[in-house]
Amino acid sequence: MSAPTVVLVVDDEAPIREIARRYLTAEGFSVVEAADGLGALEQFEAHRPAVVVLDVMLPGLDGIEVLRRLRSSSDVFVIMLTARTEEVDRLVGLSVGADDYVTKPFSPRELVARVKAVLRRARQAERSEPGDAGWRFEGLTIDGVRREVRRGDELVEVTALEFDLLAAMAAAPGRVFTRRQLLERVWGYDFFGDERVVDVHIRNLRRKLADDAENATLIATVRGVGYKFAGVPL
Repeated sequence: MSAPTVVLVVDDEAPIREIARRYLTAEGFSVVEAADGLGALEQFEAHRPAVVVLDVMLPGLDGIEVLRRLRSSSDVFVIMLTARTEEVDRLVGLSVGADDYVTKPFSPRELVARVKAVLRRARQAERSEPGDAGWRFEGLTIDGVRREVRRGDELVEVTALEFDLLAAMAAAPGRVFTRRQLLERVWGYDFFGDERVVDVHIRNLRRKLADDAENATLIATVRGVGYKFAGVPL
């Protein structure tokens, strides 16, 4: 029998941690907790959870700084808890790279569903065979077997989710994708979080690929619709 999947819940409010732990445990997850930023990093190193549920407002290190530190060494799935809807706008602007955002007060059943959704996406990615060995464009190579991205001769460090997002667009150059279509292809058909999470990962990809949003040569914005891959195939 396989060990239960570990979820780290980080919030300075004990009642929120308790209700999250109760609902997640009832669904078969193993839950570890932390009440502040430093504790979150310690628990992450000790338990290596598959998903981190991370509050933005934390004593000491805030959630944004915790996420930055996690992202420096890990592709762990992170679901951010925010106190208000406007906070999502700030997080999107910072491009901190969370996988999803949940606004307080939240339904614990919704939180469980979102944890399951990101894990399901990971399992689908592991099972899927690459339909192509990769794609080559002017100045960019995407290796579907090694799951590597190169800008010229330089290896570009991307997260697993960023790779999937880039590959989904590169597989259909010129096709315009709405945010919802990208969510369905990359996050999964049952994703029901904030569609602006796509914008965060597009911004991160552009930054890593040195692709200017205003004069994009790789990932172009189609105003009022979504995004398309604009690379020139070789």
